[in-house]
Amino acid sequence: MQVSRHLAVLLALAFALPLGAQSKDLRKNDPSLCPWCKGDKALMEQAGIASHGEFAFGKEESTRKIDSVLPTCEIKWIETAHFEIGIALGPHKVKQEEKEKLRKELARLQQVLPDVDPKSKILDPWLRAHLYAQRCEEIYARMLEILGAKDLKFPPKGTLYDGTGPYLGTGPYLGQAGKYEVLIVPAEANLTGFLQNQFGLLTKKTQRWNAMALETLSVTIHCSEEGLREDEGLHGHLGFNLAINLFDGFKHYSYDTPIWLREGLAHMVEREIGPRFNSFDSAEGGIAQTTRKEKWEPEVRKLVVGEKAPRMAELMSMKEYSDLTLDRHYATWSMVQYLAKHKPAEFAKFCGALKGRLNAQRIPDGSNMPEVHRELFKEHLGLSYAEFDRAWAEWVLATYGAQ
Repeated sequence: MQVSRHLAVLLALAFALPLGAQSKDLRKNDPSLCPWCKGDKALMEQAGIASHGEFAFGKEESTRKIDSVLPTCEIKWIETAHFEIGIALGPHKVKQEEKEKLRKELARLQQVLPDVDPKSKILDPWLRAHLYAQRCEEIYARMLEILGAKDLKFPPKGTLYDGTGPYLGTGPYLGQAGKYEVLIVPAEANLTGFLQNQFGLLTKKTQRWNAMALETLSVTIHCSEEGLREDEGLHGHLGFNLAINLFDGFKHYSYDTPIWLREGLAHMVEREIGPRFNSFDSAEGGIAQTTRKEKWEPEVRKLVVGEKAPRMAELMSMKEYSDLTLDRHYATWSMVQYLAKHKPAEFAKFCGALKGRLNAQRIPDGSNMPEVHRELFKEHLGLSYAEFDRAWAEWVLATYGAQ
């Protein structure tokens, strides 16, 4: 009898608690509590936001299941035209050195979310989620520009290629059927917990992943890695990884393309965001060669002047990310920058031809990549490898002034 009375009291207390106290995580992630879009459908549509959650993510049918996988993270979910995003970041106090950059970004965000103040001194978690949604879409737009893909009509999801016209993939997201996924969490333990639960991975660093069954390319980042507690560092790191995922997804991720091109694109996109922080790929379990140097132009110039710059034929011989030395990182960045600035249309055609190749059976085909790369390089860029090496070196000497 005493036990029953005690149980009754506990039950009464539980039912007396406010609804929010019983569903703490759900209450904090309720879209109607977002102070910027307020969960208002018209305002969200104006801001390019498709939803604030309840979409499939990872291998799960709903973001609610990811919330249960990461119970210590307060994830703000946000879906845009091309991305499904989870941001588990706390408030951010704007620093003096990042004020100008953030004010410009927030001013763009204010155009679609009028309550945003570009001069905000503290960015709350909801505002950071909207800011990163905008950043993802801006990186997507930049990659469309680099790839000359603004006017391409990618097929609806589920479309089967009928053999007519150029092959553009299997879906509307640059050729992928699924939207690109982004998850940013605060700590290494959050990243490892998510990756092991969802994909069986044991990595402790930023992970790009191809969920083939869903035709979704994802990136998972934790902010305890060096430089990623800084907003500009995290923004650039996101740009670095999305550049590779978006290029991989262009005309569908059916096969790998050369490392020099993917890494060079990633470096260029990141350094356009800001040169103070830099990301470097390495082989699984390996340690990448890195640098904290902000200015890469003098380093590239030294390589050219000293006749130690990597050659295109050398870069094309790389088979693993472990083959990337620091000199090769510098060179891939500079070579892609040269092509994107000096030969933008030709470079876009080269990238497009390298992707979406089909064999005689009209199946995507990445075979004989070294030979195909050499042929397409000559066809679309009008240069042999040796001619390119000379043209690039001359551009470096003319563009990167002596320091």
